[in-house]
Amino acid sequence: MAAADVATKSGGSKPSAGKHDGMWAHDEKQKDIRRQNIIAAKAVADAVRTSLGPRGMDKMIQGPRGDVLITNDGATILNEMAVVHPVAKMMVELSKAQDVEAGDGTTSVVVLCGALLEASQQLLDRGVHPQLIASSFLEASKQSEKILREMAVPVDLKDREKLIQIAATSLQSKVVSHNAKLLAPIAVDAVMKVLPEGKDVDNVDLNDIRVVKKLGGTVDESELVKGIVMVEQKVSKRAGGPSRIQNAKIGLIQFCLSAPKTDMENNIVIKDYTAMDRMLREERILIAKMVKQIAATGCNVLLIQKSILRDAVN
Repeated sequence: MAAADVATKSGGSKPSAGKHDGMWAHDEKQKDIRRQNIIAAKAVADAVRTSLGPRGMDKMIQGPRGDVLITNDGATILNEMAVVHPVAKMMVELSKAQDVEAGDGTTSVVVLCGALLEASQQLLDRGVHPQLIASSFLEASKQSEKILREMAVPVDLKDREKLIQIAATSLQSKVVSHNAKLLAPIAVDAVMKVLPEGKDVDNVDLNDIRVVKKLGGTVDESELVKGIVMVEQKVSKRAGGPSRIQNAKIGLIQFCLSAPKTDMENNIVIKDYTAMDRMLREERILIAKMVKQIAATGCNVLLIQKSILRDAVN
């Protein structure tokens, strides 16, 4: 009985050892996955690290079509990178989110994230549980926000000079830093122009501000236009019409000034010149009717979203 008991006990220990080995292999696989994810995140952070700070360097990026882009903006650099790793894509999205929320700090947030993950790897190697590291980061984030709010200096949106100083500081890390005295007031005035009146706001929709680039000029020729700049070629100028109208009555239409087209594919068969002349005459009558209805509104400036036929201009 004693021999049988020993045999049973020794035989029962083998499954326990195999289960232990499987758990150990599973833990090692998890650690390896975490390590690979941290390495991918650090690679993205290292790619933009050299463009951070007063001695940061610009990056020259060549696109797939051969176009060259020179920038030190983290969001722009990462947006041009063809990243494949899921964690690397998360770093790119982190930079984009920072750009949307704050408009700056796109490089800093990625470098800081890479540094925190590197410190996390050191803690993991010491046996600290990932959940404890994550909860510690959340607590540190709350304390950091509290300290920053205590250090923050309130800025009055009516203090234009203070706002210009802030804008000029932000431009110091850009390629156009030597034009900060010109561009900072333009940027401040443009943002203040689109602020909702009578409301306390902490953000503006930058889509309300459009930057129009014109070839052949210099940065010193930049100016703020409190209105709309249309870069499209004016039909009225080609037709011999005026190029400047004050106190204009503007009309906006979202349809084309031409003969209507059906949604179905069809063909018109014309057998003689008489039928062709009749079809063209009907088109001109239809367009003339549309033009008369527009002219009856009294507008002297017409902005058309779609196409316009030469007959309508004439």
